[in-house]
Amino acid sequence: MTGSPPSAAWRAPRVRATEYTPAVLRFPCGDCATGSLEIISATGGLLRLSKPLIRGTRIKVMFLTQGGPVLGAAEMLTPVSWTEQPFRFVALAQSDQRRLQAITGCSLKPEMPKPVQIDQDVDTEHQWIDKYRDAVSRNPPPRPLVKRMLETIVSGTK
Repeated sequence: MTGSPPSAAWRAPRVRATEYTPAVLRFPCGDCATGSLEIISATGGLLRLSKPLIRGTRIKVMFLTQGGPVLGAAEMLTPVSWTEQPFRFVALAQSDQRRLQAITGCSLKPEMPKPVQIDQDVDTEHQWIDKYRDAVSRNPPPRPLVKRMLETIVSGTK
């Protein structure tokens, strides 16, 4: 885990996502949720979710950047709206930290938490990404409810 939080005098630069950036949240129990990344910084970000999570919930968050995937342990903070909730990274592998720095143009200041190597997470990172890609390719997007109802009615009248 990282050290103490950065001092209030210095705030990491934020970058707003210019296009839709899906994010996957994995809970300690193994459940997953999806959302989209709205804002990112070297220390955390803002997610758009279907419903907010409980403040303090620990998750693994994964999203894709131009430099590659980022997977980090995070803590959910107090929601700012019914659909937007900030998070802060509590642990990141050095490769993920470098990807975030490339996006935000932010290098770590001395008072910033140092990136930590998460050997176990790094070992499983590629397996988890491959598993996610397989699941997405197997599950077609859901059809709208009205279309499904009409199909059921039409097939029932034949």
